[in-house]
Amino acid sequence: MNFPLAKSNSKVRWSSLLKAALGLSVVAGLTAATVFAFLPKPVPVETAIVERGDLLVTVDEDGKTRVIDRYVVSAPLGGTMARIELHPGDLVEEGTLLATIEPTEPPLLDARTRAETGARLLAAQAAKRQASAAFNRAKAAHEFAEAERDRTATLVAKGSVSQRTLDVAELEVRTSEQDLESARFGVRVAQYEVEVAKAAIERIDSAGKPAQPAKPSPASELEGPREDVVEVRSPIVGAVLRVLQDQEGVVQPGAALIELADPHALELVVDVLTSDAIQIEPGAPVEISQWGGDVPMQGRVRMVEPSAFTKVSALGVEEQRVNVIIDLGSRHLREAGDNPQMRALGDGFRVEVGIVVWEGRDILKIPVSALFRSEQRWAVWVLDQTQGQPTATLRVIEVGHREGLEVEVVSGLEAGEEVVIHPSDAVVEGVQVDANP
Repeated sequence: MNFPLAKSNSKVRWSSLLKAALGLSVVAGLTAATVFAFLPKPVPVETAIVERGDLLVTVDEDGKTRVIDRYVVSAPLGGTMARIELHPGDLVEEGTLLATIEPTEPPLLDARTRAETGARLLAAQAAKRQASAAFNRAKAAHEFAEAERDRTATLVAKGSVSQRTLDVAELEVRTSEQDLESARFGVRVAQYEVEVAKAAIERIDSAGKPAQPAKPSPASELEGPREDVVEVRSPIVGAVLRVLQDQEGVVQPGAALIELADPHALELVVDVLTSDAIQIEPGAPVEISQWGGDVPMQGRVRMVEPSAFTKVSALGVEEQRVNVIIDLGSRHLREAGDNPQMRALGDGFRVEVGIVVWEGRDILKIPVSALFRSEQRWAVWVLDQTQGQPTATLRVIEVGHREGLEVEVVSGLEAGEEVVIHPSDAVVEGVQVDANP
């Protein structure tokens, strides 16, 4: 009987087949692993979405504050000055006593001094007439600017002109208001100079004459209770910036004694490269930061000075720069009484400004880091996701304005597309990429 033998052969045959199948599986697995190992792997990349939004192009520089109008009070005559009791920051009114000077006796042969003082009086009177004329011009310009602003506001309400036209008219009103205030300051100073020159001539003419009882004259700012003492009084309303001669002693005619100004009438001075200044227009909005407050302040460019100067940079490179004058939006920061930080600003304080030179609304933009040069043109790598695994595709584009980390796209891209940022040399045409791994 052969049945047991047949069963034994069958088991051997199935065992051989199983071993062969396992061997083939191992070989196939090894082959697949080898092939997979040599297949190109997707390149890991970072991407950004092409999107629409606003873009502001600014010129960013450091600047400093300065008072708009300042006046240095000088000694009208030579003599012995008593110690000035005022200190920086003290408030003064028009007519506040600043210093007292006991004049020295004029020389016996005083014809030359008399002639020089007379010429000074004539010059002061001419300056006063000029200041009065400037004040009248500034007043007329301010009234005209206000009338233009009102007419423009009416047209804007009717939709005949744009809002920008009204903004320009508002800027003209603020500028003319500043000019008017400066002209008024000039008239007060000119009147003060006339009084000083008159007092000097009276002092020379009275030399050698018998002393006369003092007659009170409220119109004169320099008369005092004693005949032989000249009182120097403030010609303006403001505050003391610096005391230039704080010790008692002899002073010469014309010696600077004290510096006065309105500390809340501030403007900003920013020096920019001449290449940047070409893009800056009067009336351009300005954002002022790093001034010490919690929120940025807003300002407007008042003017770009017509004359440039040479300045050596921190790297030792000579640069041509020009000053840009910025209006803080409110001539007198005393109007911001609810903001003590703003009222604490003073003369010569450092700030950082961003002057807007171009403004785009709802434009197409991408990160600057996505750009690279390809055959003298700007290009980007765009993700092609029509197949399973995204691939990189070269796209030549046209760009416009650039600001910081973003750039305007004029043509070549559509909103919603995905571009590679910081592309490496491994990113080539058609390569598979792994976006944002």
